[in-house]
Amino acid sequence: MSKNKFLRRTSNRYGKLGKNRRKKQVWKKPRGRDNKMREKRRGYPQVVSIGHKKQEQKNFFVIRNINDLDKISGKEFIALGRLGKKKKIQILKKAVEKGIKIKNINMKKIIKTAEKKENKKNSAGESKGTKK
Repeated sequence: MSKNKFLRRTSNRYGKLGKNRRKKQVWKKPRGRDNKMREKRRGYPQVVSIGHKKQEQKNFFVIRNINDLDKISGKEFIALGRLGKKKKIQILKKAVEKGIKIKNINMKKIIKTAEKKENKKNSAGESKGTKK
């Protein structure tokens, strides 16, 4: 499984070939007679060839709300969509209860930081209440 970004040969020189323009960064096979990339020489960018294909993932689901978690059994590949912090934390807590793993996020770390913030708010609220 390769994560190489294959770009056209001199794309770093010219704006029209994609310098600082993501949409223009396209792969085109090097065809020149003396092209070092085509010859796959050392020190030149890689050329697309067999073996660079990514593995296909089956049963991939994107979760956008809490109700989506009920539809999932647990063996599928799961990722969180664009969410706010509150809903993300709610979904993560429910996923931990169900034993579902989510691929694109560190569940334990986020839940831990959320609990720390809740504890700080609770302790600050209690201290304010005692001063009155």
